Amino acid sequence: MYSYSDFDEAFVRSRVAQFTQQVERRLDGSLTEEEFRPLRLMNGLYLQLHAYMLRIAIPYGTVSPRQMRQLAYIADTWDKGYGHFTTRQNIQFNWPKLPDVPAILGALADVEMHAIQTSGNCVRNVTADHFAGAAADEIADPRPYAELLRQWSTDHPEFQFLPRKFKIAVTGSPNDRAVTKAHDIGLRMVRNAAGEPGFEVMVGGGLGRTPMIGVTVRDLLPEADLLPYVEAVLSVYNTLGRRDNKYKARIKITVHETGAEEITRMIEARFAELRPQFHGADQKLLAEIREAFAPPAFRNAPTDAYDAFYAADPVFRAWADTNLTAHRNAQYAIVTISLKAHGETPGDATSAQMRLMADLAETYGHSDLRISHEQNVILPHVHKSDLPTLHAALTQAGLGTANVGLLSDII
Repeated sequence: MYSYSDFDEAFVRSRVAQFTQQVERRLDGSLTEEEFRPLRLMNGLYLQLHAYMLRIAIPYGTVSPRQMRQLAYIADTWDKGYGHFTTRQNIQFNWPKLPDVPAILGALADVEMHAIQTSGNCVRNVTADHFAGAAADEIADPRPYAELLRQWSTDHPEFQFLPRKFKIAVTGSPNDRAVTKAHDIGLRMVRNAAGEPGFEVMVGGGLGRTPMIGVTVRDLLPEADLLPYVEAVLSVYNTLGRRDNKYKARIKITVHETGAEEITRMIEARFAELRPQFHGADQKLLAEIREAFAPPAFRNAPTDAYDAFYAADPVFRAWADTNLTAHRNAQYAIVTISLKAHGETPGDATSAQMRLMADLAETYGHSDLRISHEQNVILPHVHKSDLPTLHAALTQAGLGTANVGLLSDII
């Protein structure tokens, strides 16, 4: 898992200090709500009907047990004891009080988290396949590329005031668990004839009031061209995108109105201008980032306990059939913890449940948790011999619902 550099730490702390002063000015009346609005949105703070809502970034859905416990602490200390995991791998707190928000952001910074660019007309949280690094069908782990894009897009001076919000998703598997075709830019890893990885680049996907499927603008982009090509897409959109009507401002409308062939031509022309400006620093950074995503030390042990439980216990078997996915290591499984208990709000987790999931990840899951696009929590690396004990603990906490991929697993 990526850890903050000294620059990351200083940057996030400076943003907390800056927003603390802005909140103070709003509270003493120096700033009107109209003046404060763009400042709070830059820090993920929305004003809803009855209260503020704070959206916290979980880049590419990867969260550590320490971070999950801090989210539980925030839920208990400044909210109503629960959080809401979203379809874009973030978490939202729906009841924070404005004077408390700087303290919340400070608590997030203590565990290398923030709420920067979770709102506003900028590049939002970069999402990825929630089974990354574990899936049996994976070409390569997409998270290093997502982290590279996160660092590049954070506070990017050219793309802080786009025509509308902008969402990027990356997958390393042919099974599109990252829903890349429904994003402003979707990146799907493929291989060329020599077996070298690259990306199919899709542009102009989206849901909302005008759902559209993204169009492919490049069938196979070499990984060394990733940043300049993404920058070319954003540059073209920043020029063409409409600012007169927010309902027609997303890139999907720009692609539709301009035409796939013409916008592809414009992207390629802009890419040709930008590519010579990239001299390899991005690839050096990517190599450094990759080191943070090395696979865990997998345990080599018998799986007899799992096989016996699966044969003997119909409740466990039903859960295993729906909530487990094949792992690249045959002795392991990917566990999806459903946050869709019958009668409960999809995506909600109490602070107690967050702490339990953190404990289980440390004990059985190589200290790795993910948030899925389906608003569930993933333990990507669990040895099969530990699954019966894990299932019992989840069931006791109301987290053992066996419905992943079924109708009740609704988002």
